Amino acid sequence: MKRIAEPASALRGRIGHAIFSRVAGPEGPDNRARIHGTPGPRWFAPESPVRRVHGDASMFIGGLSALLLQSLHPLAMAAVAAHSGFRGDPWGRLQRTSTFLAVTTYGTADSAQRAVDRVRAVHDTVRGTAPDGREYRASDPHLLCWVHVAEVDMFLRAHQRYGARPLDDAGCDGYVAGMARIATALGVPDPPVNRAQLAERLAAYRDELHATPDALATARFLLLDPPVPLLARLPYGVLAANAVSLLPPWASRELRVPRMPAEALCVRPLGTAVTAGIRWALAPTRPAA
Repeated sequence: MKRIAEPASALRGRIGHAIFSRVAGPEGPDNRARIHGTPGPRWFAPESPVRRVHGDASMFIGGLSALLLQSLHPLAMAAVAAHSGFRGDPWGRLQRTSTFLAVTTYGTADSAQRAVDRVRAVHDTVRGTAPDGREYRASDPHLLCWVHVAEVDMFLRAHQRYGARPLDDAGCDGYVAGMARIATALGVPDPPVNRAQLAERLAAYRDELHATPDALATARFLLLDPPVPLLARLPYGVLAANAVSLLPPWASRELRVPRMPAEALCVRPLGTAVTAGIRWALAPTRPAA
């Protein structure tokens, strides 16, 4: 039995390392040790809804869904297309985003505030003119709020569908309220603090949203031509199909991405299986007895 267990453990370690290094980057292990090991007060308690959601493998699906939904605001998409460099360095952008989420979720309050301050400083430099002639600023509270509510909605939806421990009603409201703390620090005025407010805020943006050529190109890049190794294409395709399944129907129509037939019978079970596999690979290894 021991001979069988050891190769399985080694396999999990290799897969987990490959996933973590892609998401967190070469400095990931050092960042993780510093984020979790530095003593001091935190923004979120260990059992908070924010920690439960962000610590689950469902974030792999929720993150993709959030990017797709966020792209439907023409000014937000124009800022990303002109300034983020995500097409040239998609993994670098993912690693910066994941590090920000890790610091604000698990790091000390001082570290979280410094991470927010750095993002706000970058936002202050991002401005320009969209293809439709309108000017944009990344620090615009209206755009910041859109990015925030789209992210919160998709992260929460993914967790409730694919998470290992879905939240109850109070926990869902607690997640929205907890994320409001980060949004306020980033410059979002009066962010939603429960699911009802979140739904109202999302609906208020509906008339502003449509797919621009940049948004369509982003969807094609994320869904059809992702920068992942050949061996990872199949599991990534499952994650992508489930990310699309989380989108509101109007959003997938805008982005011209097909919905798979019988999603509940085929797509979702595969998404649950792949998410469980990622969760297994990333689980901390226990020392041998």
